[in-house]
Amino acid sequence: MIPPIARRGLFLLPLILLSACDTVVLNPSGDIAAQQAKLLVASTLLMLLIIVPVIILTLLFAWRYRKNNTSAKYDPDWDHSTMLELVIWGAPLLIIIAIGLLTWVGTHLLDPYRPLQRLDANRPLPINAKPLQVQVVALDWKWLFIYPEQGIAAVNELVTPVDVPVQFSITASTVMNSFYIPALAGQIYAMPGMDTKLNAVINKPGEYEGLSANYSGAGFSHMRFKYHGVSAADFDNWVKKTKAGGGDLNRAGYLELEKPSERDPVRRYGVVASGLYDAILNRCVDPAAVCIKHMMAADASRAQAAAEGKELPKGEAARPAAHDGAGHSAASPSHPTTSMKNDHARAN
Repeated sequence: MIPPIARRGLFLLPLILLSACDTVVLNPSGDIAAQQAKLLVASTLLMLLIIVPVIILTLLFAWRYRKNNTSAKYDPDWDHSTMLELVIWGAPLLIIIAIGLLTWVGTHLLDPYRPLQRLDANRPLPINAKPLQVQVVALDWKWLFIYPEQGIAAVNELVTPVDVPVQFSITASTVMNSFYIPALAGQIYAMPGMDTKLNAVINKPGEYEGLSANYSGAGFSHMRFKYHGVSAADFDNWVKKTKAGGGDLNRAGYLELEKPSERDPVRRYGVVASGLYDAILNRCVDPAAVCIKHMMAADASRAQAAAEGKELPKGEAARPAAHDGAGHSAASPSHPTTSMKNDHARAN
């Protein structure tokens, strides 16, 4: 027989073990993640309004109508209760409506593509605030972060200033992945040939964990990085330090970097080739490759000509524009380039 004190200790043991857990998802340092945490808590509490009574009633009915309880009323002909039906169907329906409303509002307010409207619950975003641009590339099995405005890049290290909105542009080199910093915001998929967005802000300085939340092969479990939220002055010093001591990330260097590897150390690049992210996005870093957007422009030209009933000269719009090593398109003689140049300007 277990003594009463020992039984109480067994009940408290799970709480003691859970006290050491890192509850970053429910106690994040970024405003977007904080709003998501509130949505998660509210939804859970609403669902518990049904789950807890059902569990209690299940145990109560099992105890009250046990075989040896002869005092319980036995009514084998009972088949319907209007009041009971209203409770059984009405309460869950109201909770579903409430959860649906919360989800609908939260989905629009926390849309990752939507520019930020505030820094946190008590501070609106300043009118002249300009978001920091960070381009994220999921590689096998590491992360590349490009700062286009600063002209630098880093592998497995992300640094942003506190209370400054950040707009992430996210893609992948080979397979679908997922960019996730629990303290900052929810996970966002990274897909080859696609550009996804995330707008977020970190409100507390510190070092946070970043990871891949989507299985992507052998090195997936080690596909982690450190995210540093720092002051504006520290961020400027980090940029200067990276420019002074970093290497040159050109196209040839990127092609070498994207080869599969695991547990890569932090690397910094003080110079980044112009248009590199656009070339990664359009899968044409290799000078011999044809950019996806150029192929799409050629397809659009053929489709437009077919719709208008025109017959293009042989080879017209079938030969996409080539590009030089710097990422600039160079049209073939018979290829219409106006739409391509406009598209290239918008992409950069």
